Amino acid sequence: MKPYIGITLGDPAGIGPEIAVKALSRSDIYNCCIPVIIGDKEPLTDANRFTRLNLMLKEVAAPEEAEGNYGTIDYINLSTLAPGSYVHGKVDACCGKAAFTYITKGIDMAMHNKIQAVVTGPINKEAINLAGHHFSGHTEIFSHFTKVDDYAMMLISENLRVIHVTTHVSMRDACGLITKERVYRTIRLAEQAMKALRVENYRIGVAGFNAHSSENGLFGEEEAKAIIPAIEQAQKEGIDVEGPVPPDTVFVKAVGGMYDVVVAMYHDQGHIPLKLSGFRMDKETGRFTSVSGINTTIGLPIIRTSVDHGTAFDKAGKNLANEESMVDAIKLAAKMARNRC
Repeated sequence: MKPYIGITLGDPAGIGPEIAVKALSRSDIYNCCIPVIIGDKEPLTDANRFTRLNLMLKEVAAPEEAEGNYGTIDYINLSTLAPGSYVHGKVDACCGKAAFTYITKGIDMAMHNKIQAVVTGPINKEAINLAGHHFSGHTEIFSHFTKVDDYAMMLISENLRVIHVTTHVSMRDACGLITKERVYRTIRLAEQAMKALRVENYRIGVAGFNAHSSENGLFGEEEAKAIIPAIEQAQKEGIDVEGPVPPDTVFVKAVGGMYDVVVAMYHDQGHIPLKLSGFRMDKETGRFTSVSGINTTIGLPIIRTSVDHGTAFDKAGKNLANEESMVDAIKLAAKMARNRC
């Protein structure tokens, strides 16, 4: 049986509705799952119009009513937006409220096994906070509503996987958060991710925090106090993990096949190499020709994957968005759902 995959539209004023419609115009999506949009009729109808895809839109009351027929988009209308209540490319509390409602509905459906995974479209964090929901991102929302404290963000591109010890915090705060316990937990979550993805004989590389992994204490103490002890503990438990590897080489080694996943210490340490791996831009037009990459949250009781880019307000409503990351996220969610069976 194909898994039911719930796809949240993200911020209605961004490119979320557009990439959702474009992704569901592809037959290969329907070969692996039954996709169901979770959102509002208004932005979905609008995206179907300006992309000129002219797909059939079918409103359903529950995921099990979706038939998963190529050419028809099954969607659940949460009716949070009135017609004409938002503008493409504009940060607005009403869009933040809508996006938040889509997410919590998706989480609830997944927790009750109405869908087998949630794929999230991009949100605007400012709009979410303007709506009164004070979260720093999707990952924290999922953690809160699934009541999970031990989780981590993993990014995946074609030839690189990265899991993060810290994410949406300042660099100053990141230093204090890099503890033996937190690094060790992230290594264990990396192991969990490899099992969920059915990666055999996996090897984990752990990045250092400081330049040259501190050069034996010359440039910092995080390696000696936190990272090395965490690696040694994981090794004693039989995990094939190595490090700390200097941050300027660990990703090169991973792309070369030495590691199946890299444990990164902070947000940009992991995000920059991932996006260099999966994103391509045409310098003449300034447009992305490839936006490959997936964000997934490891450690949750449900499956959650996401696009690895933002709302791109400057492109919203213009039929310029690339749906590649959304396609990748849906396919990964379907694969992880099948692996759980």
